[in-house]
Amino acid sequence: MSREELIRVEGVSKKYCTDLRRSLRYGMEDLIGEVRGKPRGSELREKEFWAVRNVDLVVRRGECLGLIGHNGAGKTTLLRMLNGLVKPDTGRIEIRGRVGALIALGAGFNPILTGRENIYVNASVLGMRRADVEARIEEVIEFSEIRAFIDTPVRNYSSGMTVRLGFSVAALMLEPDILFLDEVLAVGDMAFTLKCLNLMRSIMDRTACVFVSHNMPLVSSFCTHVHMMHRGQLVSQVGEPMEEVIARYVALAPALRTVFGEGAEVEARILSDAVRVDADGRVHVAQGTVLDLEVDLTVKEPVTLQFVLQTQGTIPLVHFAVEEAGEDRVFAAGTHRFVLPLGPADFNSGRYGLLATVRRKSDRTVIHRKEGLIELVVTSNKVSWAHIMKRVSIAENGVTHTPLP
Repeated sequence: MSREELIRVEGVSKKYCTDLRRSLRYGMEDLIGEVRGKPRGSELREKEFWAVRNVDLVVRRGECLGLIGHNGAGKTTLLRMLNGLVKPDTGRIEIRGRVGALIALGAGFNPILTGRENIYVNASVLGMRRADVEARIEEVIEFSEIRAFIDTPVRNYSSGMTVRLGFSVAALMLEPDILFLDEVLAVGDMAFTLKCLNLMRSIMDRTACVFVSHNMPLVSSFCTHVHMMHRGQLVSQVGEPMEEVIARYVALAPALRTVFGEGAEVEARILSDAVRVDADGRVHVAQGTVLDLEVDLTVKEPVTLQFVLQTQGTIPLVHFAVEEAGEDRVFAAGTHRFVLPLGPADFNSGRYGLLATVRRKSDRTVIHRKEGLIELVVTSNKVSWAHIMKRVSIAENGVTHTPLP
């Protein structure tokens, strides 16, 4: 049985002007034209550009649409049109049901009022009765985890506290049929982000969600389908597999093989019979495969070495330092080869990069930094949350440090 359509977008476009004075003039012309019954123009005027162009999409109850694309692709503009904050120049938008939105950090909050007062004001603006607000306000405060500051003016809140309150109001107080979430969840800490996602999963059967994010592991594990925007247009097709859309998003990013500093040389390779290396040098591995990393390091002075495994969007996932007896291993001037036991690749499907940082022993200054040391492609059919920090010792598990001749 088909689910109820809560969001339908047909041929929606929005243009902006790069010149402020012209923008104000064009705005007045459009307003006067609408009063006279003249529709907004579908042609660009001088110094105008399309922020969103000819977008069509449908989101049904029980679905979560992941909207991805690089900065400036038009995602937030589209979300603002869906929420009624911005009027489209062309096309048609149908929204059925109560909407909860967290698009801009602190949007809708009066900075002078306290968190508690802002809850009442937001709810009343959205048509909720005071009795209904009072019945749910304790649940909202408890979920936000800022009870100690709920009677403090919002202007004194940190960005994370503002997100906590905003999400709690949008998702709990309103009991929305439709939920719009922009990248603001990235401001919160990991524990609260997981708490938000778990809540969204619990209400997903009765809600349609549009989730804008640059965090591909979150998108791939939470969303039911994904659309990609590029230069204001949707460049994905209805029914296209999520992994193919995400792969296209990653392909648009500039190469991450960058090197800073000439004080050292680092090369590395994965040691495992269970991996496949493609023609571009990417290492393909199944989730959970145990990996070892063989490293070649050449330095001109004593240094220490750290690694970071990050998403293709350069979001750090795992930090690990090369240690010995609980202390950072110091590598003397010369050439060294050693093996690091990385353990299982407990990451969600996606592409990851390995970053190496070499620091001078004497003052901890970074003398060499290399991204894209390893490009890792993980495949899996389940979701797993990776470790945040890992300390690796080359003296453990029978692994020894062997200088090259």
